[in-house]
Amino acid sequence: MGTKTVDGAGTGAEAKNDETTTDATAADVTETAAGPEGEVSAEAAEAKDAQEAEQSAEETGETGETDDELADDELAALAGEEPSGVGQGAGAVVSVALGLVSLTGGWIGTVAAARETLIGQLQTSSSASVAKQVKEVYGDAWATTALWAGLFALAALLTGVVVLARPAFGAPGKPQAPWIKSVAWAGVALGVIGLLLAVLKYSDALLALPSTS
Repeated sequence: MGTKTVDGAGTGAEAKNDETTTDATAADVTETAAGPEGEVSAEAAEAKDAQEAEQSAEETGETGETDDELADDELAALAGEEPSGVGQGAGAVVSVALGLVSLTGGWIGTVAAARETLIGQLQTSSSASVAKQVKEVYGDAWATTALWAGLFALAALLTGVVVLARPAFGAPGKPQAPWIKSVAWAGVALGVIGLLLAVLKYSDALLALPSTS
């Protein structure tokens, strides 16, 4: 009975040892088989990540260069267009201002008229006829006012025409801003009206001297 127990125990122990050895061997085989594949997968993942990083860097570099180029182009365009646009806009505004001065009068016309009145008073004797006194004191002063108004109107007209004609002598393909055209045309219109009124007043066709007879 004792012998059988020992033999049975020994046989069971050997069986357990054989099963443990078999499991260890299978685990080693599994690790050995999975090891290269795991390494290959890790290397492939690293290579893929590196490639994606390079592509991202290239795209970022290209985008940065594109943005820089666009910024340079915009600055060049602004540098080329802004001075001409500013000058034309200023010219249009000046044209309108000159036209308004020709219609409403300026200090230089007022001073010139007052000076002409003073000269007429000094040069005309009290014994002169009424018609001569009126002409020398008032007529010449009004004519002087009309003359200066006509000069301002002519300046407004010429300035507006120059602004409107400027794009024809500039770089092709650069249209003039609509507001510049509108203001320049307004200056031209005011200049024409002021010049017409000045000519009519200077020639006594408008607001002539009253009759003294």
